[in-house]
Amino acid sequence: MKFISALLLASGLTLCACATDSTKEITGSSSHQTKTSLTKDGDQYTASTPIPSFSDYILIKTGLGEKNAKPRIVNLGEMIDDLARYDVVFVGEAHGHAANHYLQSKILAGLYRHHPDMALSMEQFERSQQKVVDDYLAGKIGEETLVHDGKAWSHYRQSYRPLVEFAKRHHLPVIAAEVPGNMVSCVGERGPDFIKTLKGEPRKWIARELHTGDGPYKDKFYTFLDQAAGHSVSDPNASEEEKARKKFYRFSAQVARDDTMAESIADYLRAHPGHRVMHINGHFHSEGLLGTVERLKMRMPDVSVANVAPILVGDPEHPQFSEEDLRAGQYLMLLYPVPRRFVQMKNINAFIKRTKSKIDENRCAY
Repeated sequence: MKFISALLLASGLTLCACATDSTKEITGSSSHQTKTSLTKDGDQYTASTPIPSFSDYILIKTGLGEKNAKPRIVNLGEMIDDLARYDVVFVGEAHGHAANHYLQSKILAGLYRHHPDMALSMEQFERSQQKVVDDYLAGKIGEETLVHDGKAWSHYRQSYRPLVEFAKRHHLPVIAAEVPGNMVSCVGERGPDFIKTLKGEPRKWIARELHTGDGPYKDKFYTFLDQAAGHSVSDPNASEEEKARKKFYRFSAQVARDDTMAESIADYLRAHPGHRVMHINGHFHSEGLLGTVERLKMRMPDVSVANVAPILVGDPEHPQFSEEDLRAGQYLMLLYPVPRRFVQMKNINAFIKRTKSKIDENRCAY
């Protein structure tokens, strides 16, 4: 299920629009140390400085939650100093993007300078592998064993090694926050009542409670499913009732991930009062302070939370974001766009066929 979800996200959301004429200007400094301004026309903002490469970025303070605030460009140090005020910092990611992962490592290091009692929470390790992660941090096993036995993501060494190595060197806990992928598949196939069938240790690997009720996140996920070309929720000959049931099961599978990550963070904070957490996940899980963020707040209403959201711009020569993007979090990372993975449906189908074994690994096994 995780594999299919990643495929859907890679082919999905459009996050910026075309360049427009400027009517309003806001100034600041870009991440690559040149004087940069934001111009606004309608609901679109454009940065005057390009994003020159995959390694570069522009940081935007959105003003989310601040009265009469306007977006402005900030530098990395200013953003980290502000984020240090929060109990939990979510850093969303476009999986595999070099600048996105670089920023994650810089944010963790910066927050650590403010709070040496930081913990790193990761979507990229499953709860069932927590002991493997702990053994690696304690020096009991090597990285190859961590990658294999810990079921690390395929681009672990390129994307997540810097974070884990920083945590290891500075003796920071790493929370394996995610639910096992085949459990996600079980919820997607059988619905949320699947968790009632779990006994013993496996029951601890998924959240004690799933929040599947109506709300903005459910609406967003359903819209996402409807717009995901080539990925219908059910057989076209199925009844409307069957289509609705399968759609709800897919949402429940998504929620299983959000609730499990949220619960993992909440459990750590309750066991370690006063500590801070930085959590990394795919941007959909925390965008708009929904998903995992929303479910953390359900469990800990008084916890203060910030989200840093990636925006892959359409034109790196004229980086843009929209008024709607400002609701994604307290900060935006404007990043160089990545190539489309697929253009034609037949290529998606060929890809799925080539990687069938990976899909099979995550099918329901309970």
